[in-house]
Amino acid sequence: MELVEATADDLDTLVDRWYDLATEMEEYAELNELAYADVHEVPDDGFRAHLDDEDITDHLIVHEGETIGFVTLREGRHPSRRYSKYLRIVNIAIDEDDRSHGHGTAVVERVKEVARERGCDHLKVSCEWQNEDARRFYRNAEFQPKQVDYAQPLE
Repeated sequence: MELVEATADDLDTLVDRWYDLATEMEEYAELNELAYADVHEVPDDGFRAHLDDEDITDHLIVHEGETIGFVTLREGRHPSRRYSKYLRIVNIAIDEDDRSHGHGTAVVERVKEVARERGCDHLKVSCEWQNEDARRFYRNAEFQPKQVDYAQPLE
């Protein structure tokens, strides 16, 4: 398994996989409801902006020459903390047919290497509270619960 940094040529692939991930997340909260009825309505400008942002990188997850998912990483800082420089896993998605084969664990291990190479001292990730599979995965990958996000729609 390898992480291949995405380029402008990969924008359609990223949007397609993001849409699949976002669609799966709709079931966990009404705040996850997509504004797009179809993947073809999704603009690529979000991922295109990542190409120009030095703190955000998108990577294709490639196994045996085939793209099986993607991961979005964002660097950040908490200058007042001992553990001050982090790498956040913003999005991580493995194609459904390729799940439960150790690819997610391999991605996390590779992301740890990337974080160390960038001088980061910790990783961050969040997931939907109701997504017990994701919570179990992160616990098994030795992430520690740190905080809970709350959200409220303003209507």
